[in-house]
Amino acid sequence: MIFDRFCLQILPEIHDKTTRLDLESSTMKHVLRAVAYPNLHVLGLYNIDEESIRCLFTGKLFLFKANGRFITTLFIAIDKNFESYDDMLSSAAKIFDGILTVLTRLNALALRESSYKNCVRLRFNDSLHLTFHSSTLLTSNVNLLQGDIRNLKNFSLSCDFRTSDCNEAILPLLYRMSNLEQLGLYLLVYVEQAFIDGNHLKRNIINRMSRLNQFTFSIISHMYIRNKLNLPSTKDIQHTFIGFPTNEIISYVDYFPEAEQGQCHIFSYPFLMERYPDITNNFPGGLFQYVRVVSLFDEHPFGHEFFVRIQKSFPFLEELYLTNHKSQNRKQFYESSSDNPNLSVIQYSFLTKLVIDDDYIEQFLFDTKMYLKKYNYFVFRMNLYHE
Repeated sequence: MIFDRFCLQILPEIHDKTTRLDLESSTMKHVLRAVAYPNLHVLGLYNIDEESIRCLFTGKLFLFKANGRFITTLFIAIDKNFESYDDMLSSAAKIFDGILTVLTRLNALALRESSYKNCVRLRFNDSLHLTFHSSTLLTSNVNLLQGDIRNLKNFSLSCDFRTSDCNEAILPLLYRMSNLEQLGLYLLVYVEQAFIDGNHLKRNIINRMSRLNQFTFSIISHMYIRNKLNLPSTKDIQHTFIGFPTNEIISYVDYFPEAEQGQCHIFSYPFLMERYPDITNNFPGGLFQYVRVVSLFDEHPFGHEFFVRIQKSFPFLEELYLTNHKSQNRKQFYESSSDNPNLSVIQYSFLTKLVIDDDYIEQFLFDTKMYLKKYNYFVFRMNLYHE
């Protein structure tokens, strides 16, 4: 009687003010069916199983046709009553696939602990066949059943989005891997006081992991520079890698006065990742044969010679993203392109996707100095920041 009164009387009074619901499997269908929730943005589903997913997201009920349109954050705890761990993974994959197919605006997903005992954890030592795809998902928080990971020999961690939890989350995890021999870290990190440099890696990783004999990394640290004094130069950062026990290390620093930010990129060479983000005019060049996706950003204009350097450094480039509101001087560009027969022709043989600001359209579509062999996807962003 109490639950019926809640659904029939209370929910209709508050449905348009409800922004978050936390529901468990035995009541979720009744609550979601009772009324529409036009302002529902956050949803928690607990002890959920495949049958519940089918009721919520498919078939005649399809309860999220109205209620799921604006959900951006989802917390979920999956029913753990499985005969085997493989069965659990298979079920979890179907659940995630059903959810992400319908919640098309979802940008944060958490597989998390709750007051319920039946929640799913994933383990490092699994050959994980739990895969799902979302074009909108920006944040994922998954509880990993780490258990005894002292015998782990090889570990690699890569994240394409910036994090501020390096010291609080990543380093404590690494310290539990006392027998680690090979480590790869590929991170974009927010820092408050100082860039991540060679001294930081020596103090917090190299000196704390006695068995480590191979360490590859690419770490870009971003920092607000307002009111900060004695900011380090590229030479200062490179000096911190003297005596560093690994392969060749490359580093460079950029400062962006308009944004009041600075960034420092340190990486071991050769570079093994498929993505290279946030390249500026200070990019030193080299050969990056594994890279397929590149993004460019600066507060200073990119010149023709810069794009020559990019083409030579990334011979197998497939996707290029360019953000720069400072355009080249048009007269200078045309004069250098038309009157200088020795100016190098840039050929992107494998480029299939190009997203650029409109200030650089001439640079990429000027027939005599730029050759795009197999492009098939262009996006030109209109620059609203012209002076």
